[in-house]
Amino acid sequence: MSAPDPPRRFSLEAMPVPMVFATHRIIREVNPAFAALFGYEAEELAGQSFNILYPRLADFVMVGDLWRANFSGGRSYTDERIMRRRDGSEFWCHVRGRSMIEADPFSEAIYCFDAMTRPVLEAHYALTDRQRQILSLISQGKTSAVIAGELGLSRRSIDTHRLRLMRMLGVSNTAEMVAWFTGHPAP
Repeated sequence: MSAPDPPRRFSLEAMPVPMVFATHRIIREVNPAFAALFGYEAEELAGQSFNILYPRLADFVMVGDLWRANFSGGRSYTDERIMRRRDGSEFWCHVRGRSMIEADPFSEAIYCFDAMTRPVLEAHYALTDRQRQILSLISQGKTSAVIAGELGLSRRSIDTHRLRLMRMLGVSNTAEMVAWFTGHPAP
């Protein structure tokens, strides 16, 4: 009998989904699917800060703070956010990432980006950064307790934000609020 073949290794370039390897939030390597998603050539992104892919610097900072708090070494983390293509168009994106170094979560990490069909609404920008952050987490089905833990706030603060958002948007429940946020009809 012959020995079994050694496990096959794949490069980032061979992956069919948009993926990127980064160190300290600086893009080091992307695959063709990632470059195409954002409208760049792969070599144009190498060495660039992720900031160029966000609509605003505040969004880049907010996501960094959220991931820093929840993205300890060896763990995976996921969220949904608005990103910006080279042509300036914005789109919703589901992002999953995995940190490689426990002591410094951003020192080496790999991320997978999936474009979503959710529309980017102008009214979304009328919300504060914190309101958008909380609404995004609510739309992911996270409870107030989980959101509070992720953001380092009290559950009561999250419930207060939720109530204020519902009043501001003129909706009567969380399902309607999520429907407004996602651009889909309420159930």
